[in-house]
Amino acid sequence: MPAAANPRFSVIIPVYGVEGYIRECLESVTTQSYRDFEVIAVDDCSLDSSGAIIDEFAARDPRVRAVHRAENGGIGAARNTGVEHARGDYLLFLDGDDSIRPGSLQAMADRLDAAQDPEILIFDHVRTHVDGSVEPSRTGPHLADIRDRVVRPVDELALLRIFAVVWNRVYRRDFFTGEGYTFTDGLYEDALMVYTTMAAAQRVAGLEYVVVEYRQRRQGSSMRSSSPRKHFVIFDQYQRVFDYLEGRPGLDAYRELVFERMVAHFLYTFARGFRIPRSHRRAYLKQASKTYRRNEPAGFTPPPGMVGLKFKVMRSGSYTAWEALKTVNGTRETAFGALGRSKRWGGRKALRAYYAVQRRLPIDENLAVYSAYWGRTPSCNPLAVHEAAKKLAPGLRGVWVVNQAYARTVPSGLSRIAPATFGYWKAMARAKYLVNNVNFPDAVIKRPGQVHLQTHHGTPLKRMGLDQQHYPAVARSMDFDKLLERVDRWDYSVSSNQHSTEQWERVYPAAFQSLNTGYPRNDVYYRATAADVRRIRGELGIGQGKKALLYAPTVRDHQKDAFVSRLDLGRFARELGPDHVLLVRAHYFYGGDPELAALAESGALVDVSRHPSVEELCLAADALITDYSSIMFDYANLDRPIVTYADDWEMYRTCRGVTFDLLSGEPGDTPGVIATTEDELIEAFRSGAWKGEPAAALRQAFRERFCAWDDGFAAERVVRSVFLGEDRLRPPVVPATERTPAPSPTTAEGTPALPQDTLAEARSDH
Repeated sequence: MPAAANPRFSVIIPVYGVEGYIRECLESVTTQSYRDFEVIAVDDCSLDSSGAIIDEFAARDPRVRAVHRAENGGIGAARNTGVEHARGDYLLFLDGDDSIRPGSLQAMADRLDAAQDPEILIFDHVRTHVDGSVEPSRTGPHLADIRDRVVRPVDELALLRIFAVVWNRVYRRDFFTGEGYTFTDGLYEDALMVYTTMAAAQRVAGLEYVVVEYRQRRQGSSMRSSSPRKHFVIFDQYQRVFDYLEGRPGLDAYRELVFERMVAHFLYTFARGFRIPRSHRRAYLKQASKTYRRNEPAGFTPPPGMVGLKFKVMRSGSYTAWEALKTVNGTRETAFGALGRSKRWGGRKALRAYYAVQRRLPIDENLAVYSAYWGRTPSCNPLAVHEAAKKLAPGLRGVWVVNQAYARTVPSGLSRIAPATFGYWKAMARAKYLVNNVNFPDAVIKRPGQVHLQTHHGTPLKRMGLDQQHYPAVARSMDFDKLLERVDRWDYSVSSNQHSTEQWERVYPAAFQSLNTGYPRNDVYYRATAADVRRIRGELGIGQGKKALLYAPTVRDHQKDAFVSRLDLGRFARELGPDHVLLVRAHYFYGGDPELAALAESGALVDVSRHPSVEELCLAADALITDYSSIMFDYANLDRPIVTYADDWEMYRTCRGVTFDLLSGEPGDTPGVIATTEDELIEAFRSGAWKGEPAAALRQAFRERFCAWDDGFAAERVVRSVFLGEDRLRPPVVPATERTPAPSPTTAEGTPALPQDTLAEARSDH
């Protein structure tokens, strides 16, 4: 049997710390119309779930190979590992946080065929920014010049002015390996590879096609490393270039242009304070001057104007001369930024002054401020964390920010402070820990030493964060610059599942640490007893033997003023019959609804919109009916039927956007029966499909995907990580096969009641 032909392309993807992006990267390749390729994804011992994601792709697509390095070696080592495993005619190096556009591989294959397999093919790219804007490159004119030609770079020196990175070109593998090219350690390895390969190549072609979307990350990019000494490797990398060029004939003009590009690169790096801070600038200039003089071509003339002056100063290595040049050029840094930030203040002068004074006083290491849903009733993940902290960190005091309108709903034993008061600003200034499931107001300034725990309040089916920029219904009311300022305050981000972690990492680009703990608010679904279920149902007036259905639709961004049910609640309740109780919970964004109130008054249904605990409502319900609300992900922990009523799916995903196809019917996407009309919904209950075996199978796959970390101990893991400072998450997640969710209402009603002391003991041992 003849051996399989080599693929046309080997796409080599180094993978480290890109769990928010690697899925999009891999999908951009595997969904290409051109199919003759292989993907070699190299996990460089990533500390997040990136390695698991590439394993997932490899398991379902034979063209994807997941390679796991034994130890972290950096992006160069990961690329070298990829080359060792490559079988393709051409090597495409793609970073794990970037992607390629549709049609890219076909366009490259066609151009390579037309050019008769050159050693290098250079193509175009764009930069994509966090604000959604797309910036064209400056590569186009250079590629247009060689549109129909194959050239030697030494004869087309303008090609050296193209962005010197390896991911905007493909290399013929026999050329790359035959010349013995390997990537070096450290940053700026691309420049070394580009200038050495271009010096040796005899046949280079261009492609005027935008292939790569180069993501400009706010955080996480190696080029934004805060370690200045890591950036000093730029001198070693360029010295290797000139050592490579030394003694090679016919490269005088090539060498001179590379020298010019080198100095420009030194200047570019030097000008970025996050790379070379003031404390390291003298040393940087000294080393730059040494490399400059060592490799300066004979008779080299610096460019004219201010750029040329900068060249001369860099050659001299004089920091004093550089500072003088900055003054002349009008680029001296100022402190006006602080003045601009001060304009964010609002409110009374006394409160502002008081807050400023309090921020100068010592932080209270034993104080935590909690808040949920913009100052509403204490609830959700923050409340579960607070309850766990009282047991595991008893020395930590907790206070709750609660608006006056909700003051009466604060459970006994919880301390409350009102927003925009002296007590509030004192707590915000002095507390060690700030815990919220949304964001604190913009006026809050996180001090050094404070810890901000963002718990979130749902798994994102709908688009969140920066993704909302593309959906006018929500984008028009969002200031995304302010959003990023708020996100920059986060130290920890609690995640309920892998899907959420990937979304939060991507749509909230900041330096927080993801806590893959599960949702603390979902612990109750594994700790509640039969007595708890009976009690809650009794308080809601659900008679024994009745089937309680919880209807909890989400808000519509294009319809926020008042609750308008998409379901004829009166008809639906009648069709269900007397053996069912319909619990209706309107979204908390909506005010009271007269029609809903009238139906509740008549006894047709129970309005639970203002019930303080969603978790208790879920425990009481035999089944959940919802549309696109994140309640479905939490309720799935109970392993009870979920029915999706989605009569406006196309409008919703057009107006708000979604992260996956809830209505696909595929395992993992759809939690149970789908109804897109009222009649279909009624029939689902009339026929028994809502609780049938097909629905149960879908629910099981949904639970496996979205409830993998929820086991009853999420709050403990959060407290141990954040408040107790433990390095690793513990206790470990209980395997799904060993978990027992709270008993269903039917089971609970058939379970004998326990004495109160026995019940308390059962809760503590669960």
